[in-house]
Amino acid sequence: MSKVRKRHALSTRIWHWVNAVSIIILFMSGLNISNAHRRLYWGDWGFAPEHAWLEVPRFPGWMTIPDYYSLSAARDWHILFSLIFAFGLLAFMIAALINGHLKRDIFARAREWRLSNIWTDVKQHARFNFKHGEGKYNILQKIAYASVILILIPLMIFTGMVMSPGMEAAWPWMTELFGGRQSARSLHFIAAWLLAAFLVMHILLVLAAGPVKHIRMMITGGREETGEPA
Repeated sequence: MSKVRKRHALSTRIWHWVNAVSIIILFMSGLNISNAHRRLYWGDWGFAPEHAWLEVPRFPGWMTIPDYYSLSAARDWHILFSLIFAFGLLAFMIAALINGHLKRDIFARAREWRLSNIWTDVKQHARFNFKHGEGKYNILQKIAYASVILILIPLMIFTGMVMSPGMEAAWPWMTELFGGRQSARSLHFIAAWLLAAFLVMHILLVLAAGPVKHIRMMITGGREETGEPA
């Protein structure tokens, strides 16, 4: 008889919901901040239109926090939830290392990286069949979650730190690491939209796979057999 355990650990569930709220508030307050200066540059400096690699549109109030233009208010929201966002990731990573979630569920094994396996996974997703692959997540899910947890979220945090004048003064090497403060701002903007795209795709796939069941599991933890003897 196999052991039965929670499909999602308590630490994962708490982080999931805190992170979801944080990303939405950070994104919407970030759009308000973006309205203050809509051009993006590479390097250490930039202001004039001819130096910009991209000029983004002005975002309407319904997309921003607050719903009117206020750089100071938007920054207050952004700074508060950036701290929740950063310390939430730290707490999750510690818990995931202790309970084995990263190694067991997120890191893909060598055999899963075979092109034939990845192609099979793509075809199964196209058929809306999400119950395949080894363990809790299939290879496409592992790639997506690992990219978000280990690349996009840390990139958001560290580029955000570079844009802080205090942090830049204390750790100038970090500014140089990203190729300049304006480069960090551009990378921050790109990572924010990639996270937003991931969030939208995540919601669409949950809707396709059965939202009630998956939301309930992310609240209660759900149950799964481990394959180990009880």
